[in-house]
Amino acid sequence: MKRILFVCHGNICRSPMAEFIFKNMLAERGLEKEFYIASCATSTEEIWNGVGNPVYPPARAELARHGISCEGKRAVQLQKSDYEKYDLLIGMDNANLRNMHRILGGDPEGKIHRLMDFTSRGGEVADPWYSDRFDVAFCDISEGCSGLLQALLQTENTSDSIV
Repeated sequence: MKRILFVCHGNICRSPMAEFIFKNMLAERGLEKEFYIASCATSTEEIWNGVGNPVYPPARAELARHGISCEGKRAVQLQKSDYEKYDLLIGMDNANLRNMHRILGGDPEGKIHRLMDFTSRGGEVADPWYSDRFDVAFCDISEGCSGLLQALLQTENTSDSIV
């Protein structure tokens, strides 16, 4: 089973969108039993007294517009132990990657990647918290998740590996 963790700053917009978009893609292909997918934050801003906030309403609404539910998801923070638990840790932007390296103590096995690096254009997924463009974030995340899934399926058929 391949274990993937999507990571953003607060775990209320981009990373849960990626988690549920990717889960939806897997379900559409009958691959959900071959993967374990989760998401988390590099910060504690959305976690109060050990309880995380739910997915931000505009992100939840954008997912719902595409028939994707994120019911029950609450923000959690990245832990150093997550490095051993997951095969891939996928950040949304460069700041996420810097914070992931800091929290995880580096990336000796090459598990940390940016989501958009699995697309032909690369770059970052802009934070819709600031732009209010959840539609654009959804499109970028969908493109990145599609590229990631394609890369994972290709590596299953070759000796190459993302990790």
